[in-house]
Amino acid sequence: MKKLMPLVLIATLGVSGAALAKHDNQGGFINAENMTQVAPGGFAGGLVSATTVEQAKQLPDDSWVILQGHITQQTGKKDYIFKDSTGEVKVEIDHRRWMGQTISPTDLVEIAGEVDKDWNSFEIDVKSIKVVNQAK
Repeated sequence: MKKLMPLVLIATLGVSGAALAKHDNQGGFINAENMTQVAPGGFAGGLVSATTVEQAKQLPDDSWVILQGHITQQTGKKDYIFKDSTGEVKVEIDHRRWMGQTISPTDLVEIAGEVDKDWNSFEIDVKSIKVVNQAK
């Protein structure tokens, strides 16, 4: 038992170090104004039918939604504006969610995530993003 514990500790530290290592994935959101890449890649997938920004605003906190539209601009390190035909919403996209994809404001994307409501704010915490139709 005493010999097993150091092996488990070494294995755990090795896995943790690998998990914390920097990923060199390319991709993310491209600012149309200066065409610079501002965030690395993300994740794609989803199990729920698509909804609209207007419908999402009526849902309770932590509801799962899938939206199709355009990411029009970056407003913070992980904050973006997402727009569809019914309106705009602030979305939070962690760097790991891009998964190497490069997305511009002209690309039609599908995002999946959770509604995040506070006293006076509404946003979508994006868990996955994928390009539906990339502009050429």
